[in-house]
Amino acid sequence: MRRLTKKKALTLVKELDAFPKVPESYVEATASGGTVSLIAFTLMAVLAFLEFFVYTNTWMKYEYEVDKDYSSKLRINVDITVAMRCQYIGADVLDLAENMVASDGLKYEPAHFELPPEQRLWHMTLLHIQERLRVEHALQDVLFKGALRGAPPAVPRSEDSPSSFTACRIHGHLYVNKVAGNFHVTVGKSIPHPRGHAHLAALVSHDSYNFSHRIDHLSFGEVIPGIISPLDGTEKISPESNHMFQYFLTIVPTKLNTYKISADTHQYSVTERERVINHAAGSHGVSGIFMKYDISSLMVKVTEQHMPLWQFLVRLCGIVGGIFSTTGMLHGVIGFLVDVVCCRLQMGIYKNLKEAPLDEQSNGETLIPTENGVQSEETL
Repeated sequence: MRRLTKKKALTLVKELDAFPKVPESYVEATASGGTVSLIAFTLMAVLAFLEFFVYTNTWMKYEYEVDKDYSSKLRINVDITVAMRCQYIGADVLDLAENMVASDGLKYEPAHFELPPEQRLWHMTLLHIQERLRVEHALQDVLFKGALRGAPPAVPRSEDSPSSFTACRIHGHLYVNKVAGNFHVTVGKSIPHPRGHAHLAALVSHDSYNFSHRIDHLSFGEVIPGIISPLDGTEKISPESNHMFQYFLTIVPTKLNTYKISADTHQYSVTERERVINHAAGSHGVSGIFMKYDISSLMVKVTEQHMPLWQFLVRLCGIVGGIFSTTGMLHGVIGFLVDVVCCRLQMGIYKNLKEAPLDEQSNGETLIPTENGVQSEETL
C-alpha cells in the first residue's frame, strides 16, 4: 500500500510539472537561435553587472516633521577672521528678547589676514565645492555621507611680534536659546546694558575700520567632520571703512542617520546683503558683520538607505526572465515573418507555372519547381 501511495504521489507530481523535458531529437538548433541566445546572455551579464552597482550604492531619504525640542540650547560654532586688531572689535549674540548671550566661549587670536599657501589651497577647495553645491544640489548627499575626510591644515605658529598682526581670528562656540537672534562682530568690546547691550566704539578711530573678513567655518549644532556649511570659505573685502555686511540665515534642525554619521545638527540657507554706511547722505546703520538667524519649526530627518538583498535578487530574476521572454518572442515573430515572406515567394513561383502555356511548360520535359527557380527534367 505504501508503494502504491508513493507511486500515485510521484505520478501526481509529474503531472504538475511546469517544466517538461523535451527530447533532444525533437529540438532543432539553428544559427539564428544561437545568435539570439548570445545576444540574450550578453544583455543579462551587462544588466546584472549594472544592477550590482545599484545594489552597492546608497541614497538619502528626507522626511519632515515638527521640531518639538524647543527648550534645549542651540550651539553656534564660529571661526571667522576680521582684518582689524583684536582690541578694536567685539563679537556677541543678541536674541529676539533683547537678551545678551555671554560670549565666554569665543577666543580672540591675533593673526594675519593673508593665508599661507597650504591654507589658501584648502580655501580654494572650499570655494570650488560651494560653487558646485549651488549648481548641483545632489552633491549634498555625498557630503552627508562624509565627503571630506581630511581636516583643514593647522594654522602655523608665527614668530612675529604681536604688534605685526593686523587681523583677528575669532573662533570657538557659544550656546543660545532656540529663538531668532543676531550674531554680530562690530567695533568696540560689548558691555551689558539695562536695555540690551552696547559697544565701546568711541575710542576707536574711523581710519582703523576694516571689516574685510573670511569665514572659515560657521555652523549650528554638533560639529560633524566632512559637512560643509553654506558660509564656509566665504571671503569679503571691504572697499570702504564704513561698511556693513549682513547675512540672513534660516536654520533647519536636521537629524542625520547614515552609515558613517549619526547626530543632531542644524543646516541653514543664507542670503547676503552689503552696503556702505554714509551718515552724511542720511543712511543709518552700524559698520560691522551681522548674521541674523531664524529657526524653522520643521525638522528634517536624513536617512541613508540601502537596497535589501531580497529586492536585489528579485530584480535579478526579473532581468533574466524578462530577457528570455522578450528575446524568445522577438525570435518567434521574426521567424514567422520570414516564413510568410518565403511562402509568398514559393506561391508566386507556382502561380507563374500555372499561367504559362502548356507547350512552354512541358516541351518534352518535366518542370519541377524548386526554391531557386524551376528545374527541368527529361521525360522518360
